[in-house]
Amino acid sequence: MTQASPNTHETSQEEPQDKLEARQHERKEDITIPQVIYVLYLAGLLTVNATLLIGVVMAYVYRADAPRWLRAHYRYQIRTFWIGMLYSVAAFVLSLFAVGALAWPLLAVWLVVRCAIGLRDVRRRRSPANPYSWLW
Repeated sequence: MTQASPNTHETSQEEPQDKLEARQHERKEDITIPQVIYVLYLAGLLTVNATLLIGVVMAYVYRADAPRWLRAHYRYQIRTFWIGMLYSVAAFVLSLFAVGALAWPLLAVWLVVRCAIGLRDVRRRRSPANPYSWLW
């Protein structure tokens, strides 16, 4: 009869643990959620901002356990939502004085450009150049 060495038993237990850690690391590095949020923001132009609300909630939920470069994207997305809300209020007030007719299209262009830049950067697996910017 042959005896199993004690090291054989340890190695078989360590291997699944390593695979589990690798899967958890992959999940944290997954770029799907930030991309979905950017697309939800863009869809907000067609859904009267309903999907923007879903996107910002997702950004708040997923940012805690994300790696640093993805946390920067979630911060960028959260700021996009709140800055966009502020710009929307300003556009509404301006539209009371007929100047807002120009503000709404500019707000839409601002949102599209921010989302395009964010999508580009997340696909390149790098953080946004300036997540604290009020413009792009």
